[in-house]
Amino acid sequence: MTNLLLEDLQWRGLLYQQTDAEGMEKLLNEESVSLYCGVDPTADSMHIGHIVPLLTLRRFQMAGHQPILLIGGATGMIGDPSGRSEERQLQTVEQVEKNVQGIKKQLERIFDFNSDNGAKLANNRDWIGSMNTIEFLRDYGKLINVNYMLGKDTISSRLDTGLSFTEFAYTIIQGIDFNHLYDNFNCRIQVGGSDQWGNITTGLEVIRKTHEEETKAFGITIPLVTKADGTKFGKTAGGAVWLDAEKTSPYEFYQFWINAADSDVVKYLKIFTFLSREEIEALETAVETEPHLRKAQKALAAEMTKLIHGAEGLEQAIRITEALFSGDLKALSVEEMKVAFSGVPSVEIAKEDQNIVDLIVEAKISSSKRQAREDVTNGAISINGEKITDLAYTVDAKDRLEDAFAIVRRGKKKYHMVQFS
Repeated sequence: MTNLLLEDLQWRGLLYQQTDAEGMEKLLNEESVSLYCGVDPTADSMHIGHIVPLLTLRRFQMAGHQPILLIGGATGMIGDPSGRSEERQLQTVEQVEKNVQGIKKQLERIFDFNSDNGAKLANNRDWIGSMNTIEFLRDYGKLINVNYMLGKDTISSRLDTGLSFTEFAYTIIQGIDFNHLYDNFNCRIQVGGSDQWGNITTGLEVIRKTHEEETKAFGITIPLVTKADGTKFGKTAGGAVWLDAEKTSPYEFYQFWINAADSDVVKYLKIFTFLSREEIEALETAVETEPHLRKAQKALAAEMTKLIHGAEGLEQAIRITEALFSGDLKALSVEEMKVAFSGVPSVEIAKEDQNIVDLIVEAKISSSKRQAREDVTNGAISINGEKITDLAYTVDAKDRLEDAFAIVRRGKKKYHMVQFS
């Protein structure tokens, strides 16, 4: 019998590799299971590249299975060599713990922790941290053959450039994790990105060698998300798109999704949102028949921003977007203005009352006094959303937001932040 969850994952393009597709389908048809996905706390926030396996785990939860969210308090102190050409910088214990707390908060937004199959949080430092070297080598090191490890792409690809024993041992530690969760949480499936295949199969090898009975554990990986043009997904000119609102504001987060290309947006709707097949197919039709309305992009941006930043974050993002589109900045709070214009050209000038013409020349918003006078009289200049047409206008304390900055617009789209010091 076909499993509806696996059928949906296949349609969404979320199944890449499976260790035993037939066996896992049989298991999922027969019972509700526990399954896990691990996140190493290499930073105090995840970015959108991290969340595809996690969102896939959430789909399992919605189908009645129980997710275990493993935060790598131990493995995060070592560093996964997967997908890397050089070794990570080791972090302090304090930094790793700070990162663990930041990631926990983000996981609590994505998963349901309160239902009968509520998500469970686990930290591998709880069982790896207390293990001594002799235990590690005797109980686990002897299980995994060096030739087996050299066959892993993540290890073999680094042999020419160099691989420390620390990184070499990483895959065994991940294997211990799967084994521990199998024994203590009845965890049967590990989900990971395509770069985690080697670590997942090591876990299955550890389980197989430490249990006499026939084991029923499985692994699946999710394909790497790429753009239609082949470029890397999840990066902007400003860097990674973070889930932490302090690193990537809800407005910036919303803008990332709403700017998705027509050639990518349906794929993203399938991978990232929990919209139904019917809803996504209707949006796919809209992309083909009325692309100018950008219905699919708006749905994608709304779904993702609400998931990560809540209804309040989505409302703020839409309010800023609409204010910038209409030019009505008065609708924004001072805090929202800071967010909206954090990336525009900025100039610092002395905090003193100044004629509008002099100010926009000094701030290099207009190229000369003659041009500045022309811009003002033509109604091309506005300050904090207020159009200025009087050549004698004085920019003073009333125009300085928080007595520190003003947003000056020239024409329809050219914004500048003038900071007063």
